[in-house]
Amino acid sequence: MALMITDECINCDVCEPECPNGAITQGAEIYVIDPALCTECVGHFDKPQCVEVCPVDCIPLNPDVVETKEQLYEKYLTLTHQKAAM
Repeated sequence: MALMITDECINCDVCEPECPNGAITQGAEIYVIDPALCTECVGHFDKPQCVEVCPVDCIPLNPDVVETKEQLYEKYLTLTHQKAAM
């Protein structure tokens, strides 16, 4: 599953620079996560870095974007262009 940011976000700016895929951007009112770019940090880290640094615990799994760890890893390979090298 991709992650999402809820309206409990306080716009503290700590999550955006932690995302290795550039999936987090400033939205109209709060930060948002692009599910096409979110891999839950699979391939980069053991745990999602945005969740690790969030001071208000407002980054849950997105129930509308269901993905397995394998699918997230495939997305990671595609995003980092490593799939072609394999």
